[in-house]
Amino acid sequence: MQLSTWETAVNSVRGTEGLDALFADRPETLSVDEVALLLNISRQNTYSWLRDGVIPGYKIGNTWRVIRDELKETMRLGANSPTRRAHGKDDEED
Repeated sequence: MQLSTWETAVNSVRGTEGLDALFADRPETLSVDEVALLLNISRQNTYSWLRDGVIPGYKIGNTWRVIRDELKETMRLGANSPTRRAHGKDDEED
């Protein structure tokens, strides 16, 4: 099975070096299609993440643009960061 660029970068080296490999030779600004391909997600998911602020981007008219280095930094800061969930009745096991 062939690994995607994303999987190869993450699995081969953790941290900054892996992200450097993932973003190597990418243009300074990325389109939605380029981000979707880079992250191995759908275009629709990319639009949702942009609208929700999960990934940084700029909407100019009807077109979204992502600054390569801002996306890289966002990923670096969020790498393997566990999220803390509030414990409530929904989280209890029966």
